[in-house]
Amino acid sequence: MTDISLGLDSFGDVSLGADGQLKPMDAVLRDVVEQAVHADQLGIDFIGLGEHHRDDFAISAPEIVLATIAGRTSRIRLGTAVTILSTDDPVRVFQRFSTLNALSRGRAEPILGRGSFTESYPLFGADLHDYDQLFEEKLDLFVRLLREERVTWSGQTRSALKNTIVYPRLGQPLTTWVGVGGSPESVVRVARHDLQLMLAIIGGDPLRFKPYVELYHRAVEQMGTPARPIGVHSPGFVAETDEAAREALWPHYERMFGRIGRERGWPPMTRDRFIGEVAHGALFVGSPETVARKIVRTVKGLGIQRFDLKYTTGPVPHEQVMDCLTLYGERVIPMVRDMLA
Repeated sequence: MTDISLGLDSFGDVSLGADGQLKPMDAVLRDVVEQAVHADQLGIDFIGLGEHHRDDFAISAPEIVLATIAGRTSRIRLGTAVTILSTDDPVRVFQRFSTLNALSRGRAEPILGRGSFTESYPLFGADLHDYDQLFEEKLDLFVRLLREERVTWSGQTRSALKNTIVYPRLGQPLTTWVGVGGSPESVVRVARHDLQLMLAIIGGDPLRFKPYVELYHRAVEQMGTPARPIGVHSPGFVAETDEAAREALWPHYERMFGRIGRERGWPPMTRDRFIGEVAHGALFVGSPETVARKIVRTVKGLGIQRFDLKYTTGPVPHEQVMDCLTLYGERVIPMVRDMLA
């Protein structure tokens, strides 16, 4: 039997209210907390909240939202998807997660990354020309903080530390992942730091990432580090039927990716492209059975130990989101476990 962890991710996509207008962000943040509480009640393993600094996503300080969730849940693991380490201070990130880990009794699991958007760079005074150096140095410091009580470190991206203890110290181990979008160098970096690999697969056949999984295993073998669990993050949506899921998600998906596409110069988002991604790509959209089968194909094909469904894409109303979570927890997850047994 394959041991698989099944979780959820959200960026706090600003959703439509009952009046058809976009909700204010404070209401969206409260909805995210309710969604996480519901996920905990359903027995879902993990909730990850992504950090963004845009008007279409409400979550810019995920650790605060996660701390609120921690106080209202008992078992679900709490993480990010991702924390943009490049434009943050590793010492403060460590302190926030050490605090969250204490308050949640060991349930915190940060996923560190560089982010798929660049708004945080000018916002926090970081230079995009330093893109690689920022992440490399800050990840190195964060790993030292995880594993060394007294840290001596120097680099170009923040002030040096000399024999420094950072508080609060970890009372329990802090499982830490690195989000990777498909760079071989990033995969090797995860192996070198002995962290856990989370593959962000948001387009194309998920099995095209098999070479990155193989690269990771070769790297840990060569470096003599243990092989850690590997996860996948992909977008999706669950409804009673395939057609209902497609029809519910399409207008919101088009709205979000239409905007992002215009920002980045991508071809227009068409319904045919959307349907193609649902049928053959990394959109896990459909009935419980369809989504379960697609997850099982990904788990077996890549040999992974965790799958996280990004359950909102665009301004999907909160009520539809809650229905999606119910189907995921009550029907998709049991099907996946049965198929993998």
